[in-house]
Amino acid sequence: MMPDFYREDIGIEIGNTRFLKVLTGENPGPVMIFFGGIHGNEPAGIIALERVLSELDPENFNGSIYAISGNLNALSKNKRFLDYDLNRMWTSARMSKRSFERKVYAEDLEQLELDAILHKIIDKHKTALYFIDLHTTSSKSLPFITINDSIINRRFSKLFKVPVILGIEEFLEGPLLSYINELGYVSLGFESGQHTSKEAITNAESFIKLALNFSGIVDHIDIEKEYKFLKKATRSNEKIYEIIFRYNIKREEHFKMKPGFSSFEKVEKGTLLATSDERDIYLSKTATLFMPLYQKKGEDGYYLIRKIKPFFLNLSALFRNMNADSFLTLLPGVKWQNSAKSALIIDLKIARFMAKPIFHLLGYRSRELGPDFIKVSSRDRRSKTHLYKDLAWYKKTLSVKKGF
Repeated sequence: MMPDFYREDIGIEIGNTRFLKVLTGENPGPVMIFFGGIHGNEPAGIIALERVLSELDPENFNGSIYAISGNLNALSKNKRFLDYDLNRMWTSARMSKRSFERKVYAEDLEQLELDAILHKIIDKHKTALYFIDLHTTSSKSLPFITINDSIINRRFSKLFKVPVILGIEEFLEGPLLSYINELGYVSLGFESGQHTSKEAITNAESFIKLALNFSGIVDHIDIEKEYKFLKKATRSNEKIYEIIFRYNIKREEHFKMKPGFSSFEKVEKGTLLATSDERDIYLSKTATLFMPLYQKKGEDGYYLIRKIKPFFLNLSALFRNMNADSFLTLLPGVKWQNSAKSALIIDLKIARFMAKPIFHLLGYRSRELGPDFIKVSSRDRRSKTHLYKDLAWYKKTLSVKKGF
């Protein structure tokens, strides 16, 4: 067991064990699994979990709660990662080949243990499972939720009344939550603020309490207070956005963001954003900036996002509930990838008319397989909706007054 360590910049001691807490209520019920510190320079989630869960009495809640530390070695050194980003290692190819068993990277050992824990929890509990990954950002930011775009994720995340970002799976390979979404469960990422700010901890505390309440695990917390606190932290921003661009930092590239930018900031066309190998990078059109990079490690220079109008969100939900995607394979150049029918292969030489917005409406996000083919995948077709469909939040019967 590694020794405890102390963050002088925050002034709080951080625990070191993989399991921060494992709590089982007196009554059966849903299961909430929290991850903190998947990136080793993001301790706020761990601190918030220790604070909130230490106050819970198992006699007063239902189901089970797991609080799990992520990259223990990187946490002990206050580094994002040591050899490889632990939140980019959960690709389908890597998981199917179980590449982490070779123990090439320091993070392989972390992933090996986390994967074993994850599947033990899934095998043990045949009920509604909720996976929450707690993060912080290198730049100033409102708290926000990131999700893979499925109906179960949309409906649960909507309860929190904070900004929600869709479509990250279209730009990143290997996040932990994308892997869990492939398994079919509700999974949300919550970014609570800037890495070392006290607000990042308190925002995460409020989110944790809300999540425990909405899931039906805890009902005796003063949730109205936490809801108002988080709403103030987000400046009443309840919009849903989608990612439209990611600046990918290449290996050996010297990228440096210009100082002073923050997430959700509207930036005008022509603004100098960053430098790359001493080349200036200007914004080509007015857009909303998201997660500009202000740390040494990381492959994501910055993102651009845009708001999604409620009309299109509602239309998308309607199409998905009608299983409208079943008709796509009737079109020339479109076929299922396999018998599971959760992904489509599009031959662009034949079906170039198939634009991304159409796939997004039907719940599909794309990945290029070459100049002539793309793969589009649906989280909805993998979702274990039967575990959630009878719950109040899924049926949209949970009002603000009843929920709090």
